[in-house]
Amino acid sequence: MQPITLFKFHENCEISLWKVVNDSVMGGISESKINLNIKHHGSFEGMVSLENNGGFCSVKYAFEPIILDKNKMICLYIKGDGKIYQFRLKNSKSDSHSYIYSFETNGDWQNIEIPITEFQPYFRGRKLDLPNYDGSNLEEIAFLIGNKKREHFELLIDQILIK
Repeated sequence: MQPITLFKFHENCEISLWKVVNDSVMGGISESKINLNIKHHGSFEGMVSLENNGGFCSVKYAFEPIILDKNKMICLYIKGDGKIYQFRLKNSKSDSHSYIYSFETNGDWQNIEIPITEFQPYFRGRKLDLPNYDGSNLEEIAFLIGNKKREHFELLIDQILIK
């Protein structure tokens, strides 16, 4: 079966479909942006601040619902800066909680394959007493950095697939 492309960054992609959501929604002052770099990769970058009870930056992409098989994998082709990031899924755009998988970057291009069932339910940093993600519906994906420290970051994103 062919992989499903959730998003592929390229010269003519609709980068405006990605929305930045930083800790300013809670009074923080962290700043981030997403744009295309010169090689047409998505560049999610910024500065995480702990001031005013802040501490995270994120970028999200919402789309029409997709139903997945629980045996599927999410595949990220990314290049980070040695920091830890989260990849997040939502069953519904209106859900308050997300299903989260944390991964560490190493400064090189990485192909990170995550089994659907490895995504755990969280709300505002607290693990919920709910089952892990089952793939029954997918309407939003996101990247987040929030390592409880002030730091500059940059995550390059080439593509996000379902295999």
